[in-house]
Amino acid sequence: MFHVTGEADLAAIGTLLADRTRATILLTLLNGGLTSASALADRAGVSRPLASAHLRKLTDGGLLAVEPHGRQRLYRLSSQAVADALEVLILLAPPLVVRSLRQANEGIALRHGRLCYDHLAGRAGVALTEALVNGGWLEPSAGDFRVTASGASKFAALEIDVETLASRPRPLTRACLDWSERDHHLAGALGAALTNELLRRGWLQAREASRVVAVTDEGRAALAEHFDLTPAALALDGGHDHDHTHDHGRKAA
Repeated sequence: MFHVTGEADLAAIGTLLADRTRATILLTLLNGGLTSASALADRAGVSRPLASAHLRKLTDGGLLAVEPHGRQRLYRLSSQAVADALEVLILLAPPLVVRSLRQANEGIALRHGRLCYDHLAGRAGVALTEALVNGGWLEPSAGDFRVTASGASKFAALEIDVETLASRPRPLTRACLDWSERDHHLAGALGAALTNELLRRGWLQAREASRVVAVTDEGRAALAEHFDLTPAALALDGGHDHDHTHDHGRKAA
């Protein structure tokens, strides 16, 4: 008879992560969306059968969930907890060596704007958060953010109900340290709702099987109008373009 000891089997999780194809799949799914096996295979640069084998292992291990859509099976991270754990591991992991122009361009695009599971990160995420604070939508509060009374009204004009979000179990706001900007962007239920609204309006554009998001031409005009966020504020600072080094400190994404 076996007895439960209460100890966590970290080696089981480590085994799932100790493969570059599976790691690429997990990082890709930090975009928070549903992605096909074929798209994940292309992203990882492996055959469809090999990708399917890795996806089975990740699903059986509890890190991924699969949803049928017609004849297709789409994959996502199984929970917010998995996303949070991956974000911490990103902070601890050394950067990959860039070996191609494609990788270099991808790295620049990620630093411009990316999804940190369900909220906006990168220069766009940090710049938007700064604009929300400067515009009186948010106030820094004990390491996080507080929504002001005028901010709640402004969010309502964007069809974001702050009161409803605050009533849910998930924290309304969270200051998430951005590894590429070395500053904080808005996370939590409000960060997720705002990012979803920007995507819905077409102000941000996501890519399939990628964390990268880009501000559209329409979005640049809208962000300037609604948040006083200028195109110059969205540009990468030259000092952030020379490497992929993570800032070792608080949680980053």
